[in-house]
Amino acid sequence: MRHRYIVKKIQYSVWDFIKGAHDAWSGWVCVLLVGVVTGCVAGVMDIGASWMTDLKLGICPQAFWLNREQCCWSSNETTFDSGNCSQWYTWPEIMGHSREGGFAYFVSFFFYTLWALFFAALSASLVKMFAPYACGSGIPEIKTILSGFIIRGYLGKWTLIVKSVGLMLSVSAGLCLGKEGPMVHIASCIGNIFSYLFPKYGKNEAKKREILSAAAAAGVSVAFGAPIGGVLFSLEEVSYYFPLKTLWRSFFCALIAAFVIRSINPFGNEHSVLFYVKYNEPWILFDLVPALALGILGGAIGTVFIKGNLYWCRFRKFSKLGHYPVTEVLTVTLITAVISYPNPYTRLNMSQLIYLLFSQCGISNSDDLCDYNRNFTNVNSAVEIAAAGPGVYRAIWLLILAFIVYLILTIFTFGMKVPCGLFIPSLCLGAIMGRIVGIGMEQLAYNYPEVWIFADECSKGGNCINPGLYAMIGACAVLGGVTRMTISLIVIMFELTGGVRYIVLLMAAAMTSKWVGDALGRQGIYDAHIALNGYPFLGKEEFAHTTLAADVMQPKRNETLSVITQDSMTIDDIVNLLKETEHNGYPVVVSKESQYLVGFVLRRDLNLAIENAKRMIDGISVMSVVYFTSATPAQSLGPPPLMLKKILDMAPITVTDQTPMETVVDMFRKLGLRQTLVTHNGRLLGVITKKDVLRHIKQMDNEDPNTVLFN
Repeated sequence: MRHRYIVKKIQYSVWDFIKGAHDAWSGWVCVLLVGVVTGCVAGVMDIGASWMTDLKLGICPQAFWLNREQCCWSSNETTFDSGNCSQWYTWPEIMGHSREGGFAYFVSFFFYTLWALFFAALSASLVKMFAPYACGSGIPEIKTILSGFIIRGYLGKWTLIVKSVGLMLSVSAGLCLGKEGPMVHIASCIGNIFSYLFPKYGKNEAKKREILSAAAAAGVSVAFGAPIGGVLFSLEEVSYYFPLKTLWRSFFCALIAAFVIRSINPFGNEHSVLFYVKYNEPWILFDLVPALALGILGGAIGTVFIKGNLYWCRFRKFSKLGHYPVTEVLTVTLITAVISYPNPYTRLNMSQLIYLLFSQCGISNSDDLCDYNRNFTNVNSAVEIAAAGPGVYRAIWLLILAFIVYLILTIFTFGMKVPCGLFIPSLCLGAIMGRIVGIGMEQLAYNYPEVWIFADECSKGGNCINPGLYAMIGACAVLGGVTRMTISLIVIMFELTGGVRYIVLLMAAAMTSKWVGDALGRQGIYDAHIALNGYPFLGKEEFAHTTLAADVMQPKRNETLSVITQDSMTIDDIVNLLKETEHNGYPVVVSKESQYLVGFVLRRDLNLAIENAKRMIDGISVMSVVYFTSATPAQSLGPPPLMLKKILDMAPITVTDQTPMETVVDMFRKLGLRQTLVTHNGRLLGVITKKDVLRHIKQMDNEDPNTVLFN
């Protein structure tokens, strides 16, 4: 109606033409602002998290605001490992001791743990005191919001501020979590805030979903440096409703965000991705077999993680542990620091470890295959020491320990009351698994080159097996097993690494991982947490039952439907109805006897209209009759009537009692409905809410219907 009014008035004045143009381009301006601010926020967070992470290991005395790598840039030394330049001081050196030795190890461990506990405590305290909604990943809630449900305050400014600061702190604490999932929540908060600058979107929850879908794409774009993958992630994983217009705007928003983050360049290289790799060797046909095997393992590991994490989150939710969130965070942080520090691989930041695992050489130690002096540039010296030990077997043993530690710690970490994502831990687990398989295949090819599967390729003198490639495939497989993503996952992976050549192997691993995961458990981690929290979310699975709308609608037989008549109820009657019931809205009928439907009015609008009328209209009392018609009531001696036709929805979504539930479920999914009215020959019979649909689906699937209701 607003758009028609604007278009109709354009022909009268230049000002009306400007207003019409502003209405037309407001969507593009909004996503432009969202992309710019999201890129800036992500750049600041990356720089801050990098500095605080390095603060656990040492400091740059000449310029304390520089991280380790930036501090070493100013060094005139021709060769140095990142972190071993003379400009960077470790904590033992700050205290006047050398970098090596038992005392230095103890001091380094002490400061590493102390800073980790400080960062984690500050993050958990900020969440608890200022923004409880800032904890967790946020993707389950974003999916629920984009499906048509409103969680008030979840996308507010306090949530944005606390989640941004808390995410930097929790990542810097060294916990087994990532910032990629929370970046989607942060970008959605930015989109929600900017949408209020444009009434076209701020006052319309349905239109606002277009901005939130674009913001979700921008969140993935800046988190990974993968704008196309971000758009596909929003399409495949987050959004319910994704028309062509939203696709264009999401692409534009992700593009702007990627451009801004590339301009800031928080990764410190010429590429805008986290783990850029450059593999020159083509893959051989036999690589499909390990890729499929990694897909099977990825699906199984993803299912183990989901079941373990759900069990722990359920225990936390229904036990006394949930009352002490800060204590839980500090305990897990302490355990993580104590277990992680002795292992040179787990001591690394997860992103650094993934980059190392993806690299073409540097983990296994077979001098006939790898030249480590050449490949350890910009690698933490602890890793070089580990790899230079007894050889490849120690490297594999340390990687196996790192895998077990990360799997267990991530199960306990995801879901704590700090901002925490799941992408980087899943990629790290998969990269470790893939690297172990890759080292095994590499050693097999080196020791048995005459075997027929290697004979043609390995006899040419080159390295026919690249362990880094297997690490990339394993990372894709485990992340697919945890989230059940497919298309967007593949695009994110090759944007993340630059490995477009190996897209067939990635596709094979991702599809196998999804099939195995679906066979062992139907839900991915985000859908599982939606069900755990009881959010009213309709999945994308097909409704395979033959029930009708009449079988699901409320009220059932011998129950009374709460309705409002169009011209016979007083303000007192409506106020009593609002007190006695908690419905989101009420059908308006001609009379309680006829039950012919007139429209639908929201509870919130009724409350506001009655409060405003009492304050602004003289003579209004509780005995005033409320009219939802346009006809002027006859003059009477009583108090003046209250005319509320303006707040009445004259075209509510309705279905007949014989409509198949398959159609009703499809309407709820695609239109984002909260309720629909059921009629027969124009007479109102009942109401179907989203909770009724969810309860019915659970009953049809022989599950507990009480587990799907959001309180």
